[in-house]
Amino acid sequence: MKEASEQSNIVNLSQRLDPSSGRGGDLLNAVRSIATRRLQQYIGNMFEHVDDALFDLAEKAENNAAQMHYFDGMREVRKRRPVMERSYLAQVSRDLNDFVSGQRTTTQNSPPPSLGNAELSLVADNELEESLAITSLIGKNEQRLTRELFAVNQRLSVICGGVKIEDSTNPVGPAVLAQAFRQSMRELNADMRVKLIIYKLFDRYVMASLDELYQEVNAELMRAGVLPQLRHEVVRTGSAAAGGAAASAGATGTEVPATLAADDSEASAELLQTLRTLFGARRAHPTVPLSGMTAGPLPTPNELIGALSVLQSQAASVPVATMIASGAASMEMADQVLHLKEQLMSQLGSLRGQRPGQIATIDEDTIDLVGMLFEFILEDRNLPAQMQVLLARLQIPYLKAAILDRKLFAHRQHPARRLLDGLADAAKSWSEESDRDGRLHDTVKSIVDRLLQEFDDDLTIFDRLSAELQQFQESNRRRAELAEQRVAESTRGREKLEQARRRAAREILNRIGDHSLPPLIHGVLSRAWANYLVLTILRKGEESQDFREALRFVDAFIASTKPVRTPDAKRDLRQLLPGIERALRKGLSNVAFQDADIERLLAQLHTFYRQQLGDAAPATEQPQALDAAPAPLPIPESIQPIAQTMADLEDETANAEPEAAEIAPEVREELEHVKALKAGVWLEFNTQDEHFERAKLSWISPMSGRYLFVNRRGLKVADYSPYELATVMADGRARILASNALFDRAMDAIVDRLSHEDGKTTDTE
Repeated sequence: MKEASEQSNIVNLSQRLDPSSGRGGDLLNAVRSIATRRLQQYIGNMFEHVDDALFDLAEKAENNAAQMHYFDGMREVRKRRPVMERSYLAQVSRDLNDFVSGQRTTTQNSPPPSLGNAELSLVADNELEESLAITSLIGKNEQRLTRELFAVNQRLSVICGGVKIEDSTNPVGPAVLAQAFRQSMRELNADMRVKLIIYKLFDRYVMASLDELYQEVNAELMRAGVLPQLRHEVVRTGSAAAGGAAASAGATGTEVPATLAADDSEASAELLQTLRTLFGARRAHPTVPLSGMTAGPLPTPNELIGALSVLQSQAASVPVATMIASGAASMEMADQVLHLKEQLMSQLGSLRGQRPGQIATIDEDTIDLVGMLFEFILEDRNLPAQMQVLLARLQIPYLKAAILDRKLFAHRQHPARRLLDGLADAAKSWSEESDRDGRLHDTVKSIVDRLLQEFDDDLTIFDRLSAELQQFQESNRRRAELAEQRVAESTRGREKLEQARRRAAREILNRIGDHSLPPLIHGVLSRAWANYLVLTILRKGEESQDFREALRFVDAFIASTKPVRTPDAKRDLRQLLPGIERALRKGLSNVAFQDADIERLLAQLHTFYRQQLGDAAPATEQPQALDAAPAPLPIPESIQPIAQTMADLEDETANAEPEAAEIAPEVREELEHVKALKAGVWLEFNTQDEHFERAKLSWISPMSGRYLFVNRRGLKVADYSPYELATVMADGRARILASNALFDRAMDAIVDRLSHEDGKTTDTE
């Protein structure tokens, strides 16, 4: 285990010094002394070359105005050199003193001086140009000096009591030193072209010499016993070690993929730091060595890009069947993803005539990281199988992009990352049913094909394709939103109608209670009058005077069926009948009854009430059937009779959802997930015939609580109550799809995979 720990790049900081102690303070002072001495030498050397450089440029100037700019710059530098040198060394000294005293903060740019409005635009342009020069200078040197800078960071961390020291907080790191020089440049009143020349000279004569400074600092701290066993070089075997090429190319055991050596101030800093550590541990315990290796110089990034371009051209020429659905296609693509490194090494061997014996660590980790990303894509159940195969074809272009731009994995807004996330988001909603015209599939396929065919080394293609995809998505989204709105409005209308029907039915049933009504009266209430109640609720509301009057009619109509045995009862019934007739005429005319139908119904009621009152009925009316209401003319669909609703209410307990205590545990667990769902979440549904459909939760009814699902075209797929949806999910017929971006999911999965690999390796030692 000790040997494994030494080979690992995970530095054990259990040995820590107290920076306030005499020993810790002495070591920090030693670092300060080395840095001050060397930087004074470097900055002086730089200023010695400024005159010559500006004079040469003045001689080659294209016109007199440009020539004067350079001569003016020369005079200004000669005049301001002492002030600038003092300013720079003083700033460096302050940073070192702050560090020694424990005030470790990242150097920030001081604000520009306040200017008038007329100068603001020029200042903004100059500030931007200067910032870009500084950023480029810092990034290049942090990458070049990764090995030595890592060691300095780790050793400073030990003597500072274990406080994490990063490139941006190291007082002798490229970032802090470059920003200190930028502060000193504010003393110089010169044209921006002159300033940019001086920044280049600063890079050439100061930053380029930092490796000597770091070597001396590391040597001094090693002699003092601070992490003397910290290894810098890749563990090599056989002839690969003999050439020593890895060291010259910066292939070090402490290096990380340059994709991971990006700006840790981003939100993904913690994840990137974890990946750094895991890749370091992985390199210390190689499990899958490249086969057939021979000795040879490390391939340069340009060679890698060239070999990848050949493989990309070959991949672009392989046709992909439309609507790929076979498992064989997925397996074939998975095989290509896993073996890309071998193919790349073979192609490098073909191009240079000799297969390289090793890849620089920085590139090998990048290749592995991109490979893991696309392995994840082929395993990600959030993507339909057809889309997995399409997106997996992008492995080579994305590996090229990662080598060309080392910040692809660090920045969420990187164009290549945004494009892949956008493609995955579009693909997540795809299904054959919702894409019958194939427009979405063809758009994704077209973008994939164009990247394979057109991407060389111009990264702006990712921006262009991302803009095209976004335009396509926006166009479809607008159409889908209109359809989705219509579906939601229609569903809302149906629910309001159903709610009104249930309210009307419940009111009638509650008032009927245990009364045994004659068929004629029951038929009027459950059909015609129930429809009138529904319309009144929809038009006027449940709190309206009209609705209250309609309910009073129900009470009066039911009361009119009671047996009449006394003169007072007969008098009361006769007083009720005119009001009943008026209410019926008004109500029935509102639910589309024709006058003839109303008169026929009233005639039947007259016969019924004469019998109730004991009056003799005409002979022609005796055979009239009193057990059914007349058949009315067709009623509009929105107010169809609600007899079925009343029947459902009467049997409501039989159809009710179970109580919480009666719900199966697996359904109860899914019910918690269902209740947490928000509109916009996608689910995948599958039927018994294994037909899959992807649908978005579009709307949750505030009335019934039901969940409405639509496909990517905005068309309704299904609607469920929470309990119904939980049951479907517990049965495995539906599952929730992830809402976060593909890249974020992939990074989490890669960390998890590397962590398990590291754990298994440790367990076997």
